[in-house]
Amino acid sequence: MSNRFELSDLRLFLYVVESGSITAGATRAHMALASASARIRNMEDALGTPLLERGRRGVQTTDAGRALAHHARMMAQQMEQLRDELGQYAQGLKGHIRLLCNTSAMTEFLPEVLARFLARHPHTDIELEEKLSYEVVQAVVDGVADVGIIADSTDSGPLQTYPFRQDHLVAVLSKKHPLARRKSLAFSELLGEDFVGLSGDSALQQHLSGHATRAGRRLQYRVRLRSFDGICRMVEHQVGVAVIPETAALASAGHMDIRAIPLSDGWSRRQLLICVRGLEGMPGHTRELIQALQRHP
Repeated sequence: MSNRFELSDLRLFLYVVESGSITAGATRAHMALASASARIRNMEDALGTPLLERGRRGVQTTDAGRALAHHARMMAQQMEQLRDELGQYAQGLKGHIRLLCNTSAMTEFLPEVLARFLARHPHTDIELEEKLSYEVVQAVVDGVADVGIIADSTDSGPLQTYPFRQDHLVAVLSKKHPLARRKSLAFSELLGEDFVGLSGDSALQQHLSGHATRAGRRLQYRVRLRSFDGICRMVEHQVGVAVIPETAALASAGHMDIRAIPLSDGWSRRQLLICVRGLEGMPGHTRELIQALQRHP
């Protein structure tokens, strides 16, 4: 039996591994579920060993599957290098960068940087996804992501790191709130208050919930919204209090009746770091993105 695979098969397998689901992997590969399942079965038959352990909650890689995923990622990186080096000759071939980051980086710092970068690099696409810092580290280590942005409080393991931006979290209160005149607040002082937060599975909300749990409390949300501006408007109308990045709070404080108050907790003052496996062998467009991220506005 031949165990040679098409690049499309390897790409599909990586999509399945990254998403933890054959259904989600098939969707990313723009392929019907039945066709995707058949392709993976054919790969397993050709190798004579299972690549995935299928369960009710998704799939997990076997030892053979992890080995295949590792080599498939190396081949994908080599293809990115090939596209980069031949880009001036091959019209239509695009570079692709997968960038994972936390909430603050995604909402406050990356939009302008990425807009300028993409305008200068019309043949490069960026897949941007929000994750908790420790999840970002694991994804970059595993080769699931090309570049990550994490808080310096997270162990970066074997990754190379470079400074990105300073990120401070602050409490936001209505000017009518009894604590609004304070110069600083401990996060624990807010835990008896109703909160206004971000909707969805936000990395920032998970981060705050984790600190609340360690303090033996649970955050009580009255409402969740999609933007920091919306959160601040709710706070202005005394719906609740919030903890958000300082840059977002100050932008809203200029035209709303709210106060941004520093938190006294050490974890609220963070240095954001760019993390990568290594620059050697990295496609040129990915190195250029890292350089763009390191430039300050």
